[in-house]
Amino acid sequence: MSKLTAPFHNIFSHRSTSVTPSADVTPVSSDEQQKYGGVTTNDVPEADAILHPGELNFDEATAGGLGRHLGLWSTTFLIIGRIIGTGIFSTPASITGSVGSVGAALMLWVLGLLLSFSGLLVWLEFGCMFPRSGGEKVYLEAVYQRPKFLATVIFSTQAILLGFTASGCIVFASNIWVAAGLVASPWQQRGVAIGVLVVVTAVHTFTPKIGVWAMNALSSLKIIILVFIIVTGWVVLSGRIDTIPDPNASFRNAFAGSVHSSGPYATALFKVLNSYVGWSNAAYVLNEVRRPVHTLKIAGPLGLGICGVLYLLANVAYFAAATPEEISKSGITVASYFALKVFGHTAQRVISVFVALSALGNVLTVTFAQSRVNQELAKEGVIPFPRFWASNWPVGSPSAGLLLHFIPSLIVIVAFPAGTAYIFILDVEGYPGAVVNLFVVVGLFILRWKAPNLPRPFKPWLVVPLFFLAGQCFLLVAPFLRPPGGIGDTPPIPYWVYPLVGIAILLGGVVYWAVWRVLIPYVGGFEWVERKETLGDGTVYTRFVKGDKSL
Repeated sequence: MSKLTAPFHNIFSHRSTSVTPSADVTPVSSDEQQKYGGVTTNDVPEADAILHPGELNFDEATAGGLGRHLGLWSTTFLIIGRIIGTGIFSTPASITGSVGSVGAALMLWVLGLLLSFSGLLVWLEFGCMFPRSGGEKVYLEAVYQRPKFLATVIFSTQAILLGFTASGCIVFASNIWVAAGLVASPWQQRGVAIGVLVVVTAVHTFTPKIGVWAMNALSSLKIIILVFIIVTGWVVLSGRIDTIPDPNASFRNAFAGSVHSSGPYATALFKVLNSYVGWSNAAYVLNEVRRPVHTLKIAGPLGLGICGVLYLLANVAYFAAATPEEISKSGITVASYFALKVFGHTAQRVISVFVALSALGNVLTVTFAQSRVNQELAKEGVIPFPRFWASNWPVGSPSAGLLLHFIPSLIVIVAFPAGTAYIFILDVEGYPGAVVNLFVVVGLFILRWKAPNLPRPFKPWLVVPLFFLAGQCFLLVAPFLRPPGGIGDTPPIPYWVYPLVGIAILLGGVVYWAVWRVLIPYVGGFEWVERKETLGDGTVYTRFVKGDKSL
């Protein structure tokens, strides 16, 4: 084990005593001993059925494409670039407004970080056991094998229909117009947002190396922006900024004004966790990561840890420059108000450029990862025309997967105007993800009970998945709790509608599975037979053909 991975491993995990797995999985090899951490499937009787989830084995699932071109830093930046979007530059104001005090807000940011870290460690156990692209798709397939393909189809419904990047494109567009000092019409904002979506898709399709370089560069820029805000906050706290005569005002009685109702805390925690979303991003692209297990065990904690520290210190900087009341009533993003208070109006416009670039980096990383998930679903054969959607034409990137990501993102940008309807669709996007997370962490307990001797290069203490399970249960129940006044954040739409719509989308996956796997074969008098085919670059995919039920 490397010196870098050892601290994380010692603090959060222990190894299974039944096997002695090594620290890594080598790229695409037919040697099971190399794939599964020094243990063959003959040593672990239950391994064969579980360690090959889905229709494709390890060699087939990792064949084709761009190969293993992502190193430690690119993988770490993939996580950082996904986590740091626009949340840390905007949501601290609304979070503080919900809970009423600096102390309560900072406690929620710490709680959100702990919940996110617990989720990351759960995903690390799965990711090190199954070092292949797809993330939750692979983990659900490994645990919920019956009815066949049901878990895969439900996840595909959520991933394809709700895996869009429209919000990042819209945020980029709106901040660019602000930075230019112009007032844009809704369609002007949409035009810029669509342009961003087209450019990002084209870059990842035709120049994938430039796409990775751009992700790394923008992730580095995000860190620099937050470090600048933090250092500026320290200067403010030192009392050297004349425009802020009392920089300690927010911290003298940090919990003064805290609300005593559970509803606002639930709403605020949702926003905090949404700001941390992205810690699982590397799990979606492991086919392209060098030394995937070794890299994942370092990049995951490193990426989330960097973001967590930056987030907490940035909040301190914000509250050094302005009181909670000032921030809550500013009517602009907290980063913009911070720049205005410390440096003036010119800096306020400059910070809008940085927020726009941060949103662009988020779009790049989400698009990169989500297209790989779409391709993995196509390779499994659970969506129509799998040969087309699994394609890596023309230069090795999942071009069809990128197109499948582009379509729903474009629809959301064009069809939903800014305002209540747009916020509602974003709320709908998040709820099914929490349902999937719940099934993943429950699956961890099932797999530990069902197959305790499987090789686990990483295994967190039991309290970690239990803590994450409790958090996911809260996230699933909280949207149904009546907020103060009975009004949610999307009036006049009732607050309980968006989780029901999210559940309905997942149930739509169940209906699709029932029609595909049960109704059509029953009416047609045949059964589906799986066939594996190989594309020109070596990519293997599954397609289903009609077979004679009588044979």
